[in-house]
Amino acid sequence: MAGRVGNFKGDRARRHFLEVYRAAMAELPEVAESHDVATSFGSVRVYRFAGPPDLTPVVLLPGRNASVPMWRGNIPLLQRHRPVIGIDLLGEAGLSVQEKPITGPDDEAHWLDEAFAGAGLDRVHLMGVSIGGWTAANYAARRPGRAASLVLLDAVFTFAPVAVKAVLASPALFLPGVPENLRRRVLRWISGGADIDEAATEAALISSGSTDYTVRKAMPKMITDEQLGSLVIPVLALIGGRSVMHDADRAAQRARRLLPRGQVEVWPGASHAINGEYAVEITERAVDFWADADGRN
Repeated sequence: MAGRVGNFKGDRARRHFLEVYRAAMAELPEVAESHDVATSFGSVRVYRFAGPPDLTPVVLLPGRNASVPMWRGNIPLLQRHRPVIGIDLLGEAGLSVQEKPITGPDDEAHWLDEAFAGAGLDRVHLMGVSIGGWTAANYAARRPGRAASLVLLDAVFTFAPVAVKAVLASPALFLPGVPENLRRRVLRWISGGADIDEAATEAALISSGSTDYTVRKAMPKMITDEQLGSLVIPVLALIGGRSVMHDADRAAQRARRLLPRGQVEVWPGASHAINGEYAVEITERAVDFWADADGRN
């Protein structure tokens, strides 16, 4: 069983990742509460950050090879308006611990639903970036009822296929022996040419997650037309116009055509790293969107 679940590549890799992770967590606002929620597929690390009481919380779902600290630039802004929950995705580098194989999209929705139930989250607004966006959309399509709305930030495998160039470049992030300068070039390319040193915390976290941890679970499957059409909750899809992960216009066209209550925007200056590049603008846009979704306007 151990060989069929995601895990660190050894004790040294685990120690290195935890050092990077803890340093990154230290740059986040104070954690009000953290706990590990048992699910059928392993334990899920959940963080609560204080926010205005009596409002539906926002749950942040990170991208691949990342974890809660990747939201460093977003959490301080978001928690002014909403309680914020951060989750380390099961089967990805982080403090969630996968114990059983995750064999496909239904398993992904299953463990996330159990995590929400175990954390006492009956109604949530989901915000996900990259694969975190796919995780949110997949969950809402397969387990309707708990998600009040979705904010999808350049979500992959959701509205358009992943670009061939991105598929070919991705091994440079996790294969052993890849020179660090090449790894940094790929990260910079994915981030739209941004100076990695300006996002050193996030870059170190993703680099460590890529090299210290082995993901062993089924690749995401494209969200189908039928599934997108079944999302009757409000969906805000913000797509990076400079994203290298997919064709932005193609993704936007499909999202606009299929989402019953979709608000779809291509942000021309944004790359796949949209959450860090436009933290203020995303917060402003999302706060109004959530108020509408809660019927508070």
